[in-house]
Amino acid sequence: MDYELPMRHFKDNIYRQFARIGKCLSSDKRLELLDLLSQGPKSVEKLAQATAMSVANVSRHLQILLDANLVKFSKKGTFVIYSLTSPEINVFLSSLWRISELQLAEVLRIKADFINHFDHLQTLSLEEVLHKMEEGSIMLLDVRPADEYEAEHIPGAVSVPIEELHHYIQGLPKNVQIAAYCRGPYCIYSAQAVEQMLQEGFSAFRLVSGIQEWQEHQSQTH
Repeated sequence: MDYELPMRHFKDNIYRQFARIGKCLSSDKRLELLDLLSQGPKSVEKLAQATAMSVANVSRHLQILLDANLVKFSKKGTFVIYSLTSPEINVFLSSLWRISELQLAEVLRIKADFINHFDHLQTLSLEEVLHKMEEGSIMLLDVRPADEYEAEHIPGAVSVPIEELHHYIQGLPKNVQIAAYCRGPYCIYSAQAVEQMLQEGFSAFRLVSGIQEWQEHQSQTH
């Protein structure tokens, strides 16, 4: 029996389906939307605000992601709330970022230029922060929006959205060590928070890791 034709048919069909995911990833804006949704569910309006796109453009990109079953939606009153369909998409995104850094020199250059703006800030690794938290020698601030904190956060972290930071730290003693984290290595909120705390006289550190990195750490240590 000639298996060549059925096998060719199978391969054509299966790779055509894989290409549906590839099509979704061919847009920088859709990648940004997926990254934002990896932090927790969001309305179309919040996604539009975070990406500086119109609601109409965001909706078009979300429809493509929806067609590939990468996102799902629910309704809350008059708002449509989108979320990722599976935690595996978080793992996939982390792998994509790592592969991009390994294979594309331009990614490393852009990242280096970004880091150079904040090279005066001290950073701590996730392991260092978790150890200090166990000792009770450091306070960890989650400076993402409150809804992202509510969706998931590093245990023991305190939710202080970046726009509320100035008021929050006024009541803290200056001898407290503070670390701040946000959405991960490509997020600027934690750097802005540390700069602000240093100006106020605090001993402050930037945690480069975010929720995805913490999840990976948990899966490796448990």
